[in-house]
Amino acid sequence: MPAEATPDVLSASGAIELIRSRLTRIAVITLNAVLAGCAVGPDFHRPAAPTTTTYTQRPLASETASSPGERSQRLAIGGDIPDQWWVLFHSRPLDQLIRDALESSPSLGAAQAALREARENLNAERGGLLYPSVDAQLSGARQRVSAASTGQAGTGGAKLTVINATLNASYNLDVFGGARRRIEGAAAQVDLAHYELEATYLTLTTSIVATAIREASLRAQLQATREILAAEEHQLAVVRRQYELGAVSRLVLLSQRTQVASTRATMPAIEKTLTQTRHQLAVLAGRMPSDSGLPEFTLDMLQSPRELPVSLPSSLVRQRPDILASEALLHQASAQVGVATAALYPTFSLTAQYGRSAASWGALSKSESMVWSLLGGITQPIFHGGQLTAQRRAAVAAYDQAAHQYRQTVLQAFANVADALRGLESDADALAAVAESDAAAKQTLDLAQKQYKLGAIGYLALLDAQRQYQLAHINLVQAQANRLSDTAGLFQALGGGWWNRTRPLAKVPTTLKTAD
Repeated sequence: MPAEATPDVLSASGAIELIRSRLTRIAVITLNAVLAGCAVGPDFHRPAAPTTTTYTQRPLASETASSPGERSQRLAIGGDIPDQWWVLFHSRPLDQLIRDALESSPSLGAAQAALREARENLNAERGGLLYPSVDAQLSGARQRVSAASTGQAGTGGAKLTVINATLNASYNLDVFGGARRRIEGAAAQVDLAHYELEATYLTLTTSIVATAIREASLRAQLQATREILAAEEHQLAVVRRQYELGAVSRLVLLSQRTQVASTRATMPAIEKTLTQTRHQLAVLAGRMPSDSGLPEFTLDMLQSPRELPVSLPSSLVRQRPDILASEALLHQASAQVGVATAALYPTFSLTAQYGRSAASWGALSKSESMVWSLLGGITQPIFHGGQLTAQRRAAVAAYDQAAHQYRQTVLQAFANVADALRGLESDADALAAVAESDAAAKQTLDLAQKQYKLGAIGYLALLDAQRQYQLAHINLVQAQANRLSDTAGLFQALGGGWWNRTRPLAKVPTTLKTAD
């Protein structure tokens, strides 16, 4: 390979000519860079929003199905989500719990601290790279020099005192923009921390809503199971009386006992899950599981929002925190390409020193004690064994990786919204069917109980009616909870409305008190 093919490999025969030509070329590039104030490497441009106009292949209905006791939900395409989207569930206890959590959540506090750290790192980069550094130095030395070193044998040597008081300044000229690219990368890191904070905020609020809905569902399932158990125990008393009178066989009595025991056996598992859900809700709210005052959520405390604002697909990439965080990583990777590119070009530095140097404190004020120096330097990489070009290729590869990861994040975000929209459509259909099934099962059970008391049907028919109603009623509770959960999931998939926030987030108290 010719020597000119790479800046890091030189042949012995063409080294002098290559250095001379490169220095000439560098001088021209340097002059142009100083005059234009440019920065080498790619300038970052935000990725274009997807051109799609819909989230799903099949058109969505403008309104979901309705059911007894449950309103339909209307999709407001192009609508905007409020920043406090959970208020659409019309639950004051839920709203208050989330407000309290935003002021005490450790996860939110950690994200806020990460943002402060990124901002201060950006300030440090700006201060260290854009401005000269100036340091004051004061030193004093007392030493004895041997006679042999002074050439004065027999004198016993000399004692010297040196006192230095100087100001040292240094500055690296950012001719090719390497420092500016570093600052650009640090600014992208601030953006990343900001969007990660918003993602933490969205995850926290969504998790609290989902956990509250799960608690309400479990509480409703537990209440339904208790009601069914009470009915079955009442029926057991009737069967026991009939058995004592000889109207039914012992097999019927044992079967009813088995049914009561089976229903009772399902309750501990529900109670356990309910307790664990309560503990999780307390932790999300920044409280100890043993703390009191946590609201107890029931399904009647939560209402499904009547209207669901759905952002346009073109707006989603500017609203989802995870997409914006991935974009910040892409920006940071672009800046690193510029940093690696700038490393291939010369660096310019200025150093200066001014001060006094004397043999005593009193002599420091004399004019002859003044010392100063000014030095300018240029360093051009000539041979680094291919290190610099390899680092630039690695930075380009990292940018490609970030670009692919950004696209993957966008695709997954659109899939989340599509799943949520189709899920709500299916939830409404399932809720309507389950509500109808629950009503029919309740009527069947009431009729079966009356007929059994009159002797018109046998016990097995009554037992079957009890089981069908138990299953239908619990399915109804679960369907109601699924609809509420998927509604919260839609708000999360659309980004949560943080861009409409008019007031800054409440700051979680810091753990380390410092004097600012």
